[in-house]
Amino acid sequence: MSAPTPNEADLRQPALAVWTAIASYWDANIGASGNKYWTRLQEPCLTRLLGTHLARPGCRALDLATGNGLCARWLAARGAAAVVATDGSGAMLELAARRVAEDGDLGVKGRAKIALRKLDVTEPADFDKLVDDEGSQRFDVVLVNMALMDVATLEPLAMALTRLLGPDGVFVATVLHPVFFTSGVSRNIDLRFDPATGDLDVVRAKVVRDYLFVPPAKGVAFIDQPERQLYFHRPIHELLGVFFRAGLVLDALEEPAFTAADHEARVESSANYTQLPALLAFRMRLA
Repeated sequence: MSAPTPNEADLRQPALAVWTAIASYWDANIGASGNKYWTRLQEPCLTRLLGTHLARPGCRALDLATGNGLCARWLAARGAAAVVATDGSGAMLELAARRVAEDGDLGVKGRAKIALRKLDVTEPADFDKLVDDEGSQRFDVVLVNMALMDVATLEPLAMALTRLLGPDGVFVATVLHPVFFTSGVSRNIDLRFDPATGDLDVVRAKVVRDYLFVPPAKGVAFIDQPERQLYFHRPIHELLGVFFRAGLVLDALEEPAFTAADHEARVESSANYTQLPALLAFRMRLA
């Protein structure tokens, strides 16, 4: 396993610490049922990528960077027989435990037993401990939903997947689109009147100035969040390449985008850019 660069090593803990600082705010905005990004983009995409795998008898799922447990509870509701949900932030795990408890007793009919544990995806030792604790058991599904762009280094995760996935297991991840979001694009809005009708025509575009080499940058998931998180941009070949080098192969790829049905009054809203995908989602398996 290659060691992280000094820059990555320096930012691993600060990147994680932000999520502890904003945990309560994040939970209040995401809630028990998720936001528009979840309901309109992530959940439908995950259903397509994972639905048949979760329906298999005895499916075991691992949800990394679970946050407030939204995906862990979704995995359970979609049929997983057992879910291990992890996060590097203790504050997030407390919120996840609360949300899981709100769903009712663990292990009741139609819902998997969800086990919560602390795990920092940038720490190889944390993965070693998980593998040891699981013994001979492997996972049919490993999910990282909307978190890879928040993680300073992906090598520990990539290397661990070869020990976590079962023979027919799949790894699925969703991220903000590397071209249209994390590259630091600017949004351009052109307002013009149609000379034939007099109607206002709004033309939206994004300008990508940098893509291959973009340093870590601070940003927000919600406009008024109390502290900015760190984003780690990776061009698509780097994002996927780290998993290819670990011995995984690409199985499916999607670029979910909002539609006209998601229109928002705020003219610059990401939901109004219907021709430019907001997310990149991919599924991988062992070669």
